[in-house]
Amino acid sequence: MAENGLVFVDCGLSAAGPGPEGEVRRRGIEVRGERIRTIDIHAHCAVPAALSLRGIELGGPGMRPDLDMASEVDLRLRTMDAQGIDMEALSINPNWYGIEDRDLAARTIELQNEALAEACAANPDRFVAFASAAVQFPDLAAEQVEAGVKRLGLKGVAVGGNVAGAELSDPRFHPFWAKVEELGVLVFIHPQGDGAPSQLAQRFQGNGYLSNVIGNPLETTIALAHLIFEGTLDRFPGLKICAAHAGGYMPSYAGRFDRGCAVRPDLCPGGAHGGIEKCPSDYMKQLYYDTMVFRPEGVRHLVAEVGAGQLMVGTDYPYPWTDRAIELILEAPELSDEERIAILGGNAARLLGL
Repeated sequence: MAENGLVFVDCGLSAAGPGPEGEVRRRGIEVRGERIRTIDIHAHCAVPAALSLRGIELGGPGMRPDLDMASEVDLRLRTMDAQGIDMEALSINPNWYGIEDRDLAARTIELQNEALAEACAANPDRFVAFASAAVQFPDLAAEQVEAGVKRLGLKGVAVGGNVAGAELSDPRFHPFWAKVEELGVLVFIHPQGDGAPSQLAQRFQGNGYLSNVIGNPLETTIALAHLIFEGTLDRFPGLKICAAHAGGYMPSYAGRFDRGCAVRPDLCPGGAHGGIEKCPSDYMKQLYYDTMVFRPEGVRHLVAEVGAGQLMVGTDYPYPWTDRAIELILEAPELSDEERIAILGGNAARLLGL
């Protein structure tokens, strides 16, 4: 057993890695002699039938063929086994907010949520899923989430970092947030596409994949900041929100967010915190985050800023960003066994009602 109490174990299938004829051996983790379940909160998929309604096919830009749960589930399971992931919480990155036809939006979401439910039913010990919702039609989105949760057994809802350019904090989306709060389910916020705000798109060109490396975490940061400063989290205090990409830059600049209104009170009407009820960093500690920070020190910093109880493993499957998501938690300094257990799967199990 490792010094910190965590070890990889066989799960009856030999060591992790390829076996005869390409077989992958499932890898597991024990803590103090007990097998724990690891849960990936950030795993993408797609539904070809829903995409085809808008003339989109897998294989195009950003649409990898291995997003398809129907045809590529064996590859997904082998990858999970090799990486030590017991369960994925599936989500579909929102690319339908620009649909203006309500019926088309309804049919798109119907196909997606039913396919997600089928994928989970086929492998109930390996997959759960976040519902999709046409948030551009807030009343319809509320109905879709309720149907997804109550009728299809989905565990929450995935949303984009904006809705066709509108902030998630826009009052017109209040019916959606009210329904999510009423249902008590987790909301997973993920940037759309490359996540580049239009006014910065030109500056993201050139080398370095800046549209994603900077753009995705930036969009998440902007979305969370508006939810805080526009009072959405005050209006709906029961919301459970998990932000992709470790919340973007917000946890690293908590002090700057706290200081902003004191420096420019003219831009923060309504008092010391700009009209919101608490200090901005207090809201950060009630949000949840995946652990896509790539280095163990980044995990340690997240824990210091928001607490281990707010963190969950994220791989971004099938995009090859964090194939060492489990190792990242195991190698993070200054974590207790209990904190590692929580981050690796305990927090997600609690929030997803598993």
